[in-house]
Amino acid sequence: MARTAPQQTDAEGVDGGVGLTALLVAAARAIETHRHDSLAQDVYAQHFVRAAPACADWPVRIEQVPGGDDNPLWGRFARYFGLRTRVLDDFLLRSAGAEARQVVLLGAGLDTRAFRLDWPSDLTVFEIDRAGVLAFKQRVLTDLSAAPKVKRVPVPVDLRADWVTALTTAGFDPAVPSVWLAEGLLFYLPGPAETYLIDTVDRLTTAGSALAFEAKLEKDLLAYRDSPIYTATREQIGIDLLRLFDIGPRPDSAGDLTAKGWSTSMHTPFEFTRRLRRGPLPEPNDALEGNRWVFAHKPPAMTSAARTPTSTQGPPSRT
Repeated sequence: MARTAPQQTDAEGVDGGVGLTALLVAAARAIETHRHDSLAQDVYAQHFVRAAPACADWPVRIEQVPGGDDNPLWGRFARYFGLRTRVLDDFLLRSAGAEARQVVLLGAGLDTRAFRLDWPSDLTVFEIDRAGVLAFKQRVLTDLSAAPKVKRVPVPVDLRADWVTALTTAGFDPAVPSVWLAEGLLFYLPGPAETYLIDTVDRLTTAGSALAFEAKLEKDLLAYRDSPIYTATREQIGIDLLRLFDIGPRPDSAGDLTAKGWSTSMHTPFEFTRRLRRGPLPEPNDALEGNRWVFAHKPPAMTSAARTPTSTQGPPSRT
């Protein structure tokens, strides 16, 4: 029997639940943007934060944070999001510079890559998220008279609904190479939903396509409940990430892709901290210890005898 996506939907925007975490990431990107040693620039991020009543008093510069970089939330955790943004920017641009002519942002949230990155002119960016999230983003960007640098197609649909039909109806062509991004998404989904999503990406992609996603490998997420990052996030802004994460068993999505013939590599964030000389490093009781960034490429068709997956090195660094 073919897998089908769960049919549960909701109209939640950015004012609570997982939607509020999009504002957390936006605040982190705003702080990163204003750093003297910034890893990524997102000039729109602070405007999302200031437009939402739920986070009107959140900082958008490290100078506004008591304790500065010693603050576990707005120092270390925000720097993690800045590093993640940079690394995934590099991956997407590299893929677009190769074969991909479509970008699919799964759970796009307040992502502004269509506005801030320099894409090939013949590329299309599809942004999939709930209607409430995309509507909030559009209101803020319209007020700023922001214009995308590439063809941008919002796809307002919950990933727990029939997002495949919505995406293809919006113009996505499975026969054209594509690059997909699931940034800060999969650990909110139950394991079977993650498996469905990864299987669907495989089905909708042709040779020359690519995928990046973030995973968490901890066997017991609750063991890190009292870590500085999770504690600070609860106490300072009222977001209990461990109540939002799915704490059930996680599938081996990287292994599943490898078994399907994809070339995959898995990295810790700390590898890129050392490469770029900026970002978080390991510490005791570290909520980032199990985080992994996975990069996968679907190679050209080949004979079964030659179909031996090889490791990739992840995205290159920009200097």
